[in-house]
Parts: sequence; C-alpha cells; structure tokens
Amino acid sequence: MGEMVRTVVVHDEELLRSALVQLLRSDTALEVSSMSPGASLPDHDALPTDVWVVDGDCLWGPGQTHDASFRTLCGDRLVVLTTARRPGILRRAFDGGALGLVDKNAPARRLITAVHTVAKGERFLDQTLTVALLEGAEMPLTTRELSVLSLASQGAPMAEIAARLHLSRGTVRNYMATAIRKVGARNRVDAIRIVQSAGWT
Repeated sequence: MGEMVRTVVVHDEELLRSALVQLLRSDTALEVSSMSPGASLPDHDALPTDVWVVDGDCLWGPGQTHDASFRTLCGDRLVVLTTARRPGILRRAFDGGALGLVDKNAPARRLITAVHTVAKGERFLDQTLTVALLEGAEMPLTTRELSVLSLASQGAPMAEIAARLHLSRGTVRNYMATAIRKVGARNRVDAIRIVQSAGWT
C-alpha cells in the first residue's frame, strides 16, 4: 500500500462539507480533514496537505479573494468543484493554476480519481466542463467594468463606487452603461444577475 494522500476539504456549508469528507474517506488511501473558508488558514507545517478540495464559490466571495491564500498554501494541488453554469469561476480556477476541475454533478468516484491524479501533480479536467471552460474565456467585460458591477452588487451607490475606484461619477456611469450593453442586460440589476450567475463576481 502506498503513502496516504492527505486531503483537506473546504466548503462553506457544513452538511455538504461533511458529505464530501465521508465520500473521500470511502477511499482508504485518502486521509481527509476539513475546514470552512472563513477559518484562518493554518501554517503548511501545522497542516501538511497533498491536495485541497475546494468548492469554487469559496474561492471568491463578493468583494474578496480567498484564492491568493489557498494558492500560497497549496500551490497547484487544488481540486475545484464547480458547474458548467459557472464559467467565470471555472476560467479563473484554470487560469490560476488549479490542477483539478470537477463537475459538481459528476459521479462520486470521479472526485476520488481527481484527488489521486492531482496528488501526482497531473491535471484532471472533467470532460463535462470543457465547453464551459472555453465559454469562460469569452467574458466580455474589462477589469474596470467588472469592478464597477461588483461594487454595485454590494449596494454601493454611484458616488461611493467613484470614490473607491478613484474615478469621476460620469466615468462610472459610462462603465456601467457599457457593461450593461456588453452582457445584454436590461438594466444594472439584470447585469449584476447575469455576471453573478456566470461566477464572475
């Protein structure tokens, strides 16, 4: 029997986190623990880990980026769980260097296979996510337009968005109008819905 693969599951919903832990523990070659994304990330020496299994929605919360911390801690030995309906999360995880991308709708055994594959330093890309990954490359908004929409989604008024991004109100309005047009939305609220549904904010 080979060495145990030390795996940590990160999910913000306790019930699903526990279910993922039990699923992975069904493979006796995996040593599994878990944590919530809001918890302080431990020192690598304190929690040596071969593979991190992270829900895609936990990598990037509204207005914050957990990804940098996870990447610093685990390098590329990251298996991200997402769906084809979230091409933004999929694309950012791929571009960020995550070796594993697994569809949440996949059979249970596929996640176990992905963990073992990533533990060896090899890439695992769920076939069902390939098309969505390509679509994720087509996100039409610029970084500035996305920032304006992201702040608006948090309820920030135009004046606050302008102040936080060091722009004039007129420029913010222009970015907002352009973003609405690019995503084919009816208005600001619809644009925010479209962008959030794709996982871009």
